[in-house]
Amino acid sequence: MKRLNLSPLTESATLLRRAAVVLGSVGLTAIYSLLVLLRALFGRLNRPIVDKYCREWSAALLKLVRASLTVRGEVPDFNDGRRYIIMSTHASHYDIPVSFVSLPGSIRMLAKKELFRIPLLGQAMAAAEFPSIDRSNRIRAVRDLERAKQMMESGIVLWAAPEGTRSSDGTLLPFKKGCFHLALDTAAVIVPVAIRGIHQVLPARSLQINLGQPVDVRVGTPIETAGKSKEDLAQIMSDVRQSLEQLLGDGEPE
Repeated sequence: MKRLNLSPLTESATLLRRAAVVLGSVGLTAIYSLLVLLRALFGRLNRPIVDKYCREWSAALLKLVRASLTVRGEVPDFNDGRRYIIMSTHASHYDIPVSFVSLPGSIRMLAKKELFRIPLLGQAMAAAEFPSIDRSNRIRAVRDLERAKQMMESGIVLWAAPEGTRSSDGTLLPFKKGCFHLALDTAAVIVPVAIRGIHQVLPARSLQINLGQPVDVRVGTPIETAGKSKEDLAQIMSDVRQSLEQLLGDGEPE
């Protein structure tokens, strides 16, 4: 078990503190996006630099809300030559920063195409190898899928949220099939990750921010998709759901 204790205090943020967190988060995101773009412009951007920036950005965001992180479970060796997809619970905007800080490897979020339209952030994500698969356009989807495969083969670990949207109370929502199709198409190893308590930091569809919240990151047993076909899709989705429900439901390990 690994503890990343960023704060011992729990409290509801005042209006002034909420404003500071929001402005600080926007400012940090803009700064790191600019750093990525400037390095890319001068040909000095590489994967280790992006990994470093992602973790620095994430740690800074979590310090603003004084999150206290604990990581439990055995993380696979992401450098063993296989393709990996982290399938995580999704109950907060902070799921991504928590994952960057808690897990090793060159993690990149499988992003919605709308995010790439955000000034600075979208261009930085594209330069930093954040993939997006547009299944509404078949030709584009085939090209995006091939790029995702190449990225995974070169060591990128994809992060995806099978729920598709944020849960307001931390319980699992119905799964969407997109990331499971990607796992089958790339014969990837699925790593279930449950992030307990994260919905208390910034509840979905809420402006309330709670400081010093304990967040428990739990890594489940990897699930192989190699050799599986589309006929196995429902079973794989069931296996991932069962794993995440167990990780969310377990009591505190001794």
